[in-house]
Order: sequence, then C-alpha cells, then structure tokens
Amino acid sequence: MSAPATRPLLFLDVEGTLIPFGTPKAAGPGMSQGRREAPVLPADAHPLLHKVDPEHGRRLEALPCDLVWATTWMSEANDVLAPLLGLPTLPVVDWPDADDVGVLHWKTRGLIQWAQGRPFDDEISHADQQWVSTHHHRPALLHRVDPRRGLTEQDFTVIESWLMQAR
Repeated sequence: MSAPATRPLLFLDVEGTLIPFGTPKAAGPGMSQGRREAPVLPADAHPLLHKVDPEHGRRLEALPCDLVWATTWMSEANDVLAPLLGLPTLPVVDWPDADDVGVLHWKTRGLIQWAQGRPFDDEISHADQQWVSTHHHRPALLHRVDPRRGLTEQDFTVIESWLMQAR
C-alpha cells in the first residue's frame, strides 16, 4: 500500500493579508461584497481587527491544503484570529533567528525548512523565488497579496488554481 499523498501547505500571514492596511470606502473589485457583521472585540484588541473579514475563514478552510500560520503573531494568531475567522487551531511556523538573510525575505529559509519538501504557497520576492527553486524541489506558489486590500476574490482564484495544479 502506498503512503497517503501529502496536501500542499498554505502559509498564512496576518498583516496585509487578513488585516488589510488600506481603508476602502466600499468593497472594491474582487473584494468581499457580503461581509458579515463585525465581531464584538474587547476594548484592548488590536486596533485593526475590525478589518478582518470572517468570510475568509470559511474560504480558507475549504481549500484543499493544510493551513499554517506564518506570521510574527505566532501562536497569538490562534488565540485572536482563528476565533474571528472560525478556524480551528492551526500549526504555527516557529521562526529561526536569521542574521544572514541578505536579499532574501526574512521568512524564506524558515518556510522552506518548515515545508520539508511539501508544496506550499507564500508571498516572497524574485530573489526568494530563485532561492526557493534551487532549494525546494516541489511546487511552490510565491503569491503577493496587495497589503492595502488584503485577500481578494482574485487572490483566492490564483490560490485555488495553483492548488488544483499542485495535486
């Protein structure tokens, strides 16, 4: 009997992805039109949590991949964001100390190490793409989310398409 196929990984960042930096007046092209009511947040909550679209949790959980927090929020993402998104507790990338980053994004080496050869998706630069293609010999989608808008319908389309190809 053969071993079960491993699912691709989707590394989730928070700021600029799940919490957009911009303040759109209305949903722009590709943005969620049907937001649910904003969750009631404690007074000492992160000041931008009201920008989290709870619908993203359902969309993310429906993707044929394993979700992993890849954020400086670390385990706080499970404590604060997972409940807002309706997500279960997710694994968290534990970032190694990296003083030799150079032109690479500071996350790149840690993500490759964490992926252990599994297909994955994350946002990194052209230099990172070259480094990943040399050091990670499985599919990897290096997708940039516009941090002003956060995840949009177009981003979900790109990710879903890549996941279909990666299977």
